[in-house]
Order: sequence, then C-alpha cells, then structure tokens
Amino acid sequence: MSARENILGRIRASLRRTDSDGAAARARARIDAHALSPRPSVKGDLAALFRTNAVKLLSTVAEVTHLCEVPATEAAYLRAHNLPMQAVCWPEIAALDWAASGVRMESRPARRSYDSDLVGVTGVFCAIAETGTMMMRSSGNTPPATSLLPETHIAVLNLSQIVPSMEEAWQRLRYTYGPGPFMPRAVNFVSGPSRTADIEQTLTLGAHGPYRVHIIMVAEGD
Repeated sequence: MSARENILGRIRASLRRTDSDGAAARARARIDAHALSPRPSVKGDLAALFRTNAVKLLSTVAEVTHLCEVPATEAAYLRAHNLPMQAVCWPEIAALDWAASGVRMESRPARRSYDSDLVGVTGVFCAIAETGTMMMRSSGNTPPATSLLPETHIAVLNLSQIVPSMEEAWQRLRYTYGPGPFMPRAVNFVSGPSRTADIEQTLTLGAHGPYRVHIIMVAEGD
C-alpha cells in the first residue's frame, strides 16, 4: 500500500466510511469524463465575436480568404508599422511563399537578444470567441519563444480553429492528445499585447512580452 492509499484509508476509517459502495470509482469516472460545467451560451458568428473581443484587447486583425494570401498581408502590415521585412516563424508557417512578398523568414525559435528578432510569426492551436483569446501549445515545432520574445507577434488563425469558450478549448486539447499521460509541456493564452499597470495604474504595453499582436484570420486553407 502506498503512502497516499494509507493516508486516505485512515481518513475513511475515521469517518467510518469504506469504499465498498464504489465511491472512488465513480469519482474517478467523473473526473475522466471532463464534463463541462454550466456556462453562458455562445451563439452566432464565432469569427465575428472573436474579432470583436480580440480588438477590445488591443489586438489588430486582418482577414484573408486563402492561406496563400498570408505573406502579402503580413508584408503590408510590416511596412505600415515601419518594421523590418524579416521575421522568425514556426515550421508550418515557413512553407508559405515568403520570398514573393519580400519578407525574409527564418524557421527557428526567437532568440533572447533584445534587438535580434523583432517579429515572430506563429500558428494557433485554437482561439476562444467568448474572450478573444488564442490558445498556444508548446512542442518542438511550436516553440513558445516565437510568440513571447519578439516585440511583434503575428498569429495565423484559421476560422475552423475558433471555439465558443474556454471549456471547448480544453476539450479540443484533450481530444488531440488522447487519454495518455502526455500533454504539452506548456499551454499559453494570448489575450492581446502584454500589459501592466503596476506603476501608478498607468497602462504600459509590452512589459512582459510583445506590445503588438496582429492576427491574420484565414477563411479557408489552401
């Protein structure tokens, strides 16, 4: 008997309880089921709701029809904000035709140096319409550094990745990874630019991460 089982057994004994009624099995089954708790209903156009809430969080949003339009859309954004025409990205993003847009793209994690990587381009695991938040999972091909270290984070989001609420986002993550013990080492939520108001209640952007978050919403993939 493990120390945990010994402690729980002593607690049950002091309460004059046994596990003969299968309470432990029912509790475990309930936990494993990941049942959704009551929550407000999120209806209507999820993409429109996500965009509205993302803008409220000070993200900027562009919309394109096809994935192949992303490089030109990003190039226009970089020029409009006087940013360098170069960036680092996730491998899935590197497959796009960046050369034609004039953007020099490197498929690698962002570096720590202050001025080395000013723009990071990533995909998104899913996005939450109710809050305008993007959910990012870490892996070898989706390094968190690319969305956290650069001053500007550009996220490419397919409309099919938008879910109504936080509960559905976690459901999607569990479904993706299955019942096994392995989950992403880190799950990050991006709700607009990094911000703080610690000093004199004055809002400052970019205090602990990017101070620009630009989302390119793609209606359908190529």
